[in-house]
Amino acid sequence: MSYQICRSASRAVRSLLSASKSSPILFEGRAIAATTVNKSRGRYSTLSSLYVGASYKSTYGGWLPAALALPAAVYMLQEEVHAAELERTFIAIKPDGVQRGLIAEIISRFERKGYKLVAIKLVVPSNEFAQQHYHDLKERPFFSGLCDFMSSGPVLAMVWEGEGVIKYGRKLIGATDPQKSEPGTIRGDLAVVVGRNIIHGSDGPETAKDEIALWFSPTELISYANNAEKWIYGVN
Repeated sequence: MSYQICRSASRAVRSLLSASKSSPILFEGRAIAATTVNKSRGRYSTLSSLYVGASYKSTYGGWLPAALALPAAVYMLQEEVHAAELERTFIAIKPDGVQRGLIAEIISRFERKGYKLVAIKLVVPSNEFAQQHYHDLKERPFFSGLCDFMSSGPVLAMVWEGEGVIKYGRKLIGATDPQKSEPGTIRGDLAVVVGRNIIHGSDGPETAKDEIALWFSPTELISYANNAEKWIYGVN
C-alpha cells in the first residue's frame, strides 16, 4: 500500500513540476526550491518552513507570494518521494554459478534492467554462516545439504538498488525449480535442477534487510548518483 501511495504521489509531483514550466510564478517557485534543496537536501523541516507566514523572501531579493511555496514544496517532495520508491535487495550467485562462469551474464541482466549495484564481494562462507543465511529452512530435510553446498566454494554477494527491485529481482531470477522457470529468466535460461539453481534473491523487504545486514557491514554499502537514472526513471 505504501509503495502505491509513493507511486501516486510521484505522478502528482511530476505533473505539478511540468505545469510550473509554463507559469512564470510557479517557475520561480521551482527555482527557489531548487536552491533550497541544494542547501538542505530536501529535509522535511525546511519543507515545513515554506508554509510559515504569508510570504517569504526570494533568493533574487524582495518578497514573493506564499503561493510560491506550493511549487517549492512539490519540488522538494519530489526528491523525498523518489527516494522512498527506491529499495535494496540482496542477490547472491551461488558456488555453481560462480564455477560455471556466469557472473558477467547475471550482473548484465540486472544492469540492463536499470538496477544499480551498490555492494559486491566474493566470499567463501563457512557452514555456520550458511546456516545463519538459511535459518528459516532449518526444519527442512534438505537444510544440511543446502548449507554444505552454499559453503562449498566462492559466492558472489551483491546488493542491488532500484524501484521495485525486490519483487522484480525475483522475476528476473525465476522460480526456485528451474524446470518451472519461464524462458528469459536467469534460472529458466541457465539452470536445470533445483539443487543447482545458481542464484539467490531476497523474497521480501524484511528478508532483504536482514540478508543485507548479514552479508555486508554498513560501510560496504555505497550510495552514489548514476547518470543513467534520469533516463530510467524520467526524473530530469
